[in-house]
Amino acid sequence: MKYATTVIIGAGQSGLAMSKHLTDRSIDHVLLERGEIANSWRKERWDSLRLLTPNWQSRLPGFRYAGDEPDGYMAMPEVVRYLGSFANVAQAPVQTGTRVERVVPTEGGYLVETDQGVWRCRKLVLASGACNVATVPGLAAGLPAGIQSITPMQYRNPAQLADGGVMVVGAAATGIQLAREILASGRRVVLSVGEHVRLPRVYRGQDIAWWMDTVGIMNMRYDAIEDIGRARRVPSLQLIGTPERKTIDLNSLREAGVEIVGRLVGLHDGKAQFSGSLANHCMLADLKMNRLLDGIDTWVSENGRDDGFDAPHRFAPTDLGPHVPLGMDLNDGGIKTVIWATGYRPDYSWLDAPVFDRKGRIRHDGGVVDAPGMYVMGLPFMRRRKSSFIDGAGDDAAELAEHLHFGLQRAAA
Repeated sequence: MKYATTVIIGAGQSGLAMSKHLTDRSIDHVLLERGEIANSWRKERWDSLRLLTPNWQSRLPGFRYAGDEPDGYMAMPEVVRYLGSFANVAQAPVQTGTRVERVVPTEGGYLVETDQGVWRCRKLVLASGACNVATVPGLAAGLPAGIQSITPMQYRNPAQLADGGVMVVGAAATGIQLAREILASGRRVVLSVGEHVRLPRVYRGQDIAWWMDTVGIMNMRYDAIEDIGRARRVPSLQLIGTPERKTIDLNSLREAGVEIVGRLVGLHDGKAQFSGSLANHCMLADLKMNRLLDGIDTWVSENGRDDGFDAPHRFAPTDLGPHVPLGMDLNDGGIKTVIWATGYRPDYSWLDAPVFDRKGRIRHDGGVVDAPGMYVMGLPFMRRRKSSFIDGAGDDAAELAEHLHFGLQRAAA
């Protein structure tokens, strides 16, 4: 058996950021990583994916993007190199190729059983990520035989898909990016849309991520939100990172040829049923986008900076066209693949501790888990709106490391 004061499970941006802050406090620890550093970025993303945030916003403790394209968007190999460089600079004590099989509470801490042996620790940090498992709705079982059914974690590029049309279910960041890419390969694409968050890539001459960072939106804290549970379930932003800083939304997709339908609510005998609430979802998304832009305009005026940016403007409302179908027969052979871009969830199947709510989610208060000495990182809006982004890992880790350090000092007193 091996011992460390703290065991961190996962060596992505969250685990590495926590490691840096523990090192700065001289707290001995180890990071256990099932694959390589940044494993999910290496092996669980599609080929063309780029970050949604500009490169300058990739900020980890004492380590920022230093390349030639600060306003660009890193591709996955670049993200892997960036995180690997940070791990080297931070001298993170990572044990790669170590799969955690079971974690159980023990007197004064936790036992972490892995395929490389057992660790005992006083403090435990769960930094294995929020996107370990792609969620697929139960109605997927109603797909007709012969239709390929995959998730974004299995998708790599259009060449792997069966010949024929594709239905993408879900229109957050993943869904709209896949719809755009697959349409460009010459296939028919149907996009099933529910609740979504519409944003322009650029507003008044600046990336929308710059605005959200500058006016403080990304730094909003979890304890300042009235309904944090609802905030944590908001879909990811409809954005894409391209050299041209293109805006991608339902209007641009529809103009390109994507068929837009409502949320998939039923699948029986091979016949898909779509919700009639699509127009309401779109109207609400347009309204929220315009409220955000109003807030940006107010910030510019109140800070006397009207001359420093392009003039304010608004974007055309979402146009769904004259007819949105409420159903589709998948038995007719037109659709050959369905991609379930319906979200992700963490995988804590190895965690044998009474820390889950009735829906299987970890009970925590800003990352402090409802169990002695246990912490979680990298979840949506965990401590700040930016918690699940690379840019959010450092600030969250700093506060949780301080909490962890204080607990150790108190126990030693």
